[in-house]
Amino acid sequence: MIEFIPLWLFAAVCICLLFGYPVAFSLGGTALIFAAVGSLAGTFDSVFLEALPNRLFGIVGNGTLIAVPLFVLMGVLLEKSKLAEKLLESMAMLFGTMRGGLGISVILVGMLLAASTGIVGATVVTMGMISLPTMLRRGYDPALATGTICATGTLGQIIPPSIALVLLGDVMSNAYQKAQLEMGVFSPKTISVGDLFVGALVPGLILVCMYIFYVVMVAWLQPHKAPAVPREELRNGSTESLAVQLIKGLVPPLILIFAVLGSILSGIATPTEAAGVGALGAAILAWASGKLDFQTLKDTVYSTTKVTCMVFMILIGASLFSLVFRGFGGEELIHDFFSQLPGGVVGAMIVVMLLMFLLGFILDFIEITFVVVPIVAPVLLAMGLDPVWLGIMMAINLQTSFLTPPFGFALFYLRGVAPPEIKTQSIYKGVLPFILIQLFVLLLLSIWPELATWLPEKVYAD
Repeated sequence: MIEFIPLWLFAAVCICLLFGYPVAFSLGGTALIFAAVGSLAGTFDSVFLEALPNRLFGIVGNGTLIAVPLFVLMGVLLEKSKLAEKLLESMAMLFGTMRGGLGISVILVGMLLAASTGIVGATVVTMGMISLPTMLRRGYDPALATGTICATGTLGQIIPPSIALVLLGDVMSNAYQKAQLEMGVFSPKTISVGDLFVGALVPGLILVCMYIFYVVMVAWLQPHKAPAVPREELRNGSTESLAVQLIKGLVPPLILIFAVLGSILSGIATPTEAAGVGALGAAILAWASGKLDFQTLKDTVYSTTKVTCMVFMILIGASLFSLVFRGFGGEELIHDFFSQLPGGVVGAMIVVMLLMFLLGFILDFIEITFVVVPIVAPVLLAMGLDPVWLGIMMAINLQTSFLTPPFGFALFYLRGVAPPEIKTQSIYKGVLPFILIQLFVLLLLSIWPELATWLPEKVYAD
């Protein structure tokens, strides 16, 4: 029974989370209680905890993680400057006059917003507030409208520069080096956040294209669910020409996104440096739109500090959890379990993906990235899996989990801002086709890993 203590530890953390306790303190507190009891019972060596100070210094001194507050700052500034509303108006004028055009506009704006904010909750809430009333007023089917918004909001998980990919890239890099050392490779290769950013581009664009294809097919087969809108209604009485409105709405965010991603892809800047460029660019856009006053700056800094503190507190709690988990022999238990699974690396991968999918119902991507990935990734990478491919598979898997009824986070976010007349069943019904699309993309990646690995090899080829 002693060898199963790591599983009890993990179960205890999940129970604490279900009771609503903060994630960081659930991880750290549960680990300390198990460590104390284990020390008294002689089943845990407290010397493992002596490594905690070095880990904490490693966290606060990690240059990659500086990108987190900078990307959050960029996203909050863009939200405060009403950029998403201008984007949606511009896209609606381009596509709204065709059947399904508003749905296509929402998908494209959500993609750009995901590339600007990288935060699933922020994208879903923002798109729900500004686009759902418009789509319903224009006669869109509630299930189609809500499903499109939820699915588009989760693109923040996979479209770079995603905060999820920043955190996942840092954890995956450590796991990859650890796996290589265990295999006897003493000059290990490394992967970076930039590798994951580039690797996510093709799968992310495939998702966007398939979302658009689905909306177009619904509009073609069932026109009453996605009607066209007269251009006069889309103009909202504006006297400006269509070209001027498009330039004002589309050009500024596109310049910012190209500056951030372009600097990474061209090798001019690291993801952390590009995050600085993005934060500065967002501040300039907010100032240019007349939205950068003292109150906006105060609210932005407060929101950024709050999210950053949450991320780093969870990381500290996860570090303590992983030390205690290792002290109880958790790594050996996981390794033995995977090695005995039927199907070898395929069986292990299926089990891990299923586990992460189910955990996505009760844990956010930050907790899963810091708690689950460090446990399972070294074992899977030691089996020969590509780290970029594995990271993208995990990201899309969690994206699907956040969209799946009845516990998907994206559904809760939209339910919170949707009008009362929108039934929860309509939201559940609307997301089902998009879940099938994401599962299909996961299948494509499983069959052709090159969809995630080809572009990083070309971009970063020596």
